[in-house]
Amino acid sequence: MIFKRLLRTGSKFNLDPNYKFKCGVEIHTQLKSKYKLFSLSKTSFNAEPNSNVSYFDCGLPGSQPKLNPEALYLALKTAVAMNSDIQLNSTFERKHYFYPDQPLGYQITQHYHPIAKNGYLELSGRYDNIPEDSKIINIEQIQIEQDTGKTNYDKFGQTIKVDLNRSNTPLIELVTKPDFENLEQVRAFVKKYQTIVRHLDICSGDLETGAIRVDVNISINGNPRVEIKNLGSHSEIQDALKFEYQRQKTALENRHSIVQETRGWNGKETLSLRSKEDAVDYRYVPDSELPIIRLSAGIAEEISSQLPELPQTILERLCGKTYGLELKYARFLVENKEILAYYNEIFDNIVVENKKPVKLANNWLFHELMGAFSKLDQKFDVELFPPRKLSALILKVTDNKISQTSAKILLSQVIQNPEDVQLSIDELIEQYDLGNPEDMSELELDEAVGEICQEIIETNMDVVEKIKNGQKNSMKYLIGLAMRETQGKVKASEFAKKFNNLLK
Repeated sequence: MIFKRLLRTGSKFNLDPNYKFKCGVEIHTQLKSKYKLFSLSKTSFNAEPNSNVSYFDCGLPGSQPKLNPEALYLALKTAVAMNSDIQLNSTFERKHYFYPDQPLGYQITQHYHPIAKNGYLELSGRYDNIPEDSKIINIEQIQIEQDTGKTNYDKFGQTIKVDLNRSNTPLIELVTKPDFENLEQVRAFVKKYQTIVRHLDICSGDLETGAIRVDVNISINGNPRVEIKNLGSHSEIQDALKFEYQRQKTALENRHSIVQETRGWNGKETLSLRSKEDAVDYRYVPDSELPIIRLSAGIAEEISSQLPELPQTILERLCGKTYGLELKYARFLVENKEILAYYNEIFDNIVVENKKPVKLANNWLFHELMGAFSKLDQKFDVELFPPRKLSALILKVTDNKISQTSAKILLSQVIQNPEDVQLSIDELIEQYDLGNPEDMSELELDEAVGEICQEIIETNMDVVEKIKNGQKNSMKYLIGLAMRETQGKVKASEFAKKFNNLLK
């Protein structure tokens, strides 16, 4: 089929203006709670199968649920961050269906009276890479519910083991209105949501590990919508939507009707799982063992006052005049809270306290320090070179106490010798013999520079010949050798001047 070939070949995908794309999203988010939603079993994601299971988790008759207040708080944080109306009274229902991974025979959820309704998230053309200047995605509701267990299958698709460690893990389900008009908006919304829940420490935000699981529903030209379940990566979401759009478009072109149904994604195509159930098919009934959640009228304002600065606000601040960061660096900081805190301290030390140019803070963090880790193929570790120490090093360079080349050597040495992290910058400069040659007279320094340059010329005559033949860029090679020889203690301009005089 045409749409299968489109996905295989990676051809550019475009929506057909005659077939209007309409999509909604449901995001299931595992909450970063120590305990499960209705029991005192610990939440665990890598533990031995069935090692963290209470009587209630495995559906033992007579066991009763008790709501985890931490999960409630995390749900409320999400609701406030997503501009939702917190419902002062919310209830739990039992959603009945029978799978091996659901030992109770029902899932406890909030279908009719959820914790929050009527939210929204604004996408920005500049910050979220959507074709439009901005786009409002309306949120229908946010509900608290328990996760199911995990069914493991053999290579023939037969159930071999049910692991109940995940059973009763606290989730929130966020349901949007069908406001998405293109794939870029869907991708931007999911990424922005991930960033928010990570930043607020609500969830790890990982799609690949199942901490976030996404369902999408898609319709064309007002025809019945089709839901695609359990998409576990951005590429799966995009590919499944592309395939399903093309499938429905082809069906309509051939005058076939679209059936409302639930489909799955096997990596290549969507497959029909079942006809779409209505709410009545799940036989929702109020959970008689869980009381109504009653909240005070000022709960939204109280939680809002406790939230840190949200990612969008941070992006706008970092890209503004005061900080002057490129969007890619600002986005990197927003997505890495620990490094953002590191950067804020560097900025305060260098720019606010010492009145140095902002570009010093930006260049030294992103290019010099992180570049040094990258060159040594090591992951950036904020503890290995604390912000106060980097600030002290930057100030040594700006005060001409050490050359920039020597400072780079110092960074590299500390990264390779973590035990030296306890030493001060002055002690490190002395240990690695990187200080400027302040005890030499101008004449002695000039003579030393001349000797070094003459030796380099004599041992690199092929490079000297290139320079004499007009290849002036080759001079940089000789200067680099001289800088390396002196560990950056002498400025590059001094060597350039001496080489030019000797090669006249």
